[in-house]
Amino acid sequence: MIILGIESSCDETAAALVTGDRQVLAHRLLGQEAAHAPFGGVVPEIAARAHVEALEPLIVAALADAKLTLADVDAIAATAGPGLIGGVMVGLVTGKALAHAAGKPLIAVNHLEGHALSPRLSDPDLEFPYLLLLVSGGHCQLLLVEGVGAYRRLATTIDDAAGEAFDKTAKLLGLGFPGGPAVERAAALGNPKAVPLPRPLKGSAEPHFSFAGLKSAVARVVGQYSPEDIAASFQAAVVDCLIDRTTKALRTSHGATALVVAGGVAANTAVRTALQGLATAHGLRFVAPPLWLCTDNAAMIGWAGAERFAAGLTDPLDVAARPRWPLDPNAEAVRGAGVKA
Repeated sequence: MIILGIESSCDETAAALVTGDRQVLAHRLLGQEAAHAPFGGVVPEIAARAHVEALEPLIVAALADAKLTLADVDAIAATAGPGLIGGVMVGLVTGKALAHAAGKPLIAVNHLEGHALSPRLSDPDLEFPYLLLLVSGGHCQLLLVEGVGAYRRLATTIDDAAGEAFDKTAKLLGLGFPGGPAVERAAALGNPKAVPLPRPLKGSAEPHFSFAGLKSAVARVVGQYSPEDIAASFQAAVVDCLIDRTTKALRTSHGATALVVAGGVAANTAVRTALQGLATAHGLRFVAPPLWLCTDNAAMIGWAGAERFAAGLTDPLDVAARPRWPLDPNAEAVRGAGVKA
């Protein structure tokens, strides 16, 4: 089985060829950091236009790298949401066109499912069910991954995601874009105990995350401490919140085979190290994808497509692009923003 994966939900344009036995035959990715850096964040219209220009050459290059043609591909998997709707539409419409022209099945992949299943691409021993901390620029959730297409949400953010807080902190400190790596680099030079910052919802009876107050607290201390100390203290606060909320979820995740982390913030060394310690303390395996597989990429979309295709799940050509698409549509609504559930 060979799946062509297409990803364009935010500011990374990517194409990959992935097999059902976990081989990444080719992967091409083009970032847009330079285009968005002057604004300190992703501008949706700029991102969508860049996807239009980059996607076709990347697909052609990926096929050439793998020494394949569209005729050799078994299905086309494209991100259909959630994400910036302009970018999502570029990738999904391209996937539809290729599927129709080549007579191949289309698989509309939930971007979050791509992250959720990506650890199984790198770790063939990871079995369902597992407790997943999905932590990225737009989402922060705890999910019990029971199988392909079967997700039980245990917690979500009531306002900002952790990755969003990293990006805003980087902008406040003038550290550049993308914010996550910039804050981590600065944090390595600072004192994580120098700045008194809050740990929103730590110890709370409710299971969810909140990072808006932490972001606001950072804004109030800018100029009072060095950027490095603020970055280190902010990162420590995020880690404390993630560990506290994940510990709470572990108490109700009976039968979980592993503690798993995925998403862009999963590339953060402090986050991975703390979660490794938490898993060890609970007698669980800790699984995290390699760093390149944490951030947005097409290999995870191709792999999610392979998992869905093997389960007999394909989609019609009129499937809609979706800016919001919860993995657990039956999850209880939460107070606060909620739309990121």
